[in-house]
Amino acid sequence: MIGTLRTVVLDARDIAGLARFYQELAGWTQIHADDEWITMTTDDGWRVAVQLAPDHVPPRWPDPAYPQQAHLDLRVPDLAAATARAQELGATLLRRNEAWHTMADPAGHPFDLCLNADDPRTTLMGVMLDCPDAKELSVFYAELLGKPVTYEGDGMAMIGEEGARPLMFQQVAEYSPPRWPDPAHPQQFHLDVRVDDVAVAEPPTLALGATRLPGEGDNWRVYADPAGKPFCLVWDVDQG
Repeated sequence: MIGTLRTVVLDARDIAGLARFYQELAGWTQIHADDEWITMTTDDGWRVAVQLAPDHVPPRWPDPAYPQQAHLDLRVPDLAAATARAQELGATLLRRNEAWHTMADPAGHPFDLCLNADDPRTTLMGVMLDCPDAKELSVFYAELLGKPVTYEGDGMAMIGEEGARPLMFQQVAEYSPPRWPDPAHPQQFHLDVRVDDVAVAEPPTLALGATRLPGEGDNWRVYADPAGKPFCLVWDVDQG
């Protein structure tokens, strides 16, 4: 383990509106807000933030010309009721399946509502990352975050135990990576990984297959994973 998963971050032009959407749909609690960043927590242990991206270009799933880079899987006790509520709050229904519905939030990020009738809560089951090689990317994040590979199947993989903030990986034939900071090929989302000392953490992160990208601040540096998705190593985080 090099670091721990700190925050899942979604890009948006209207961060207040997107944060409000998830607060009202899923009951997330806002713990920090400024002009560029809003942090929320879920009652099942996740931190999710919304970051201002004035040039955000939303995905148009399933259009490969405007691909998604990741999506959230939310579990709900009543699929029809949750879908209707999401639409009332500004979501768009993209596809219906018997046990889940695919939707787009007001910023265009796809997410799935998955039926889980045994739990009255709305919970965040996991974050699914699109990639060209699910096994390769799952191994990278398993080593980075110290989470075991708990599932590996045909074009799919998962690290971490269910209920313990797992990450999932979905292999896509026509995968098109982001080219951060190019707004024509946007990141859409990124992960913040908490480390104690970036000078110690960076060499093994690069050895795993990450690439250093331009961009850093007082407590963060930007990298790309082997699939080209940006992520940050952060330390002494003070944003909520």
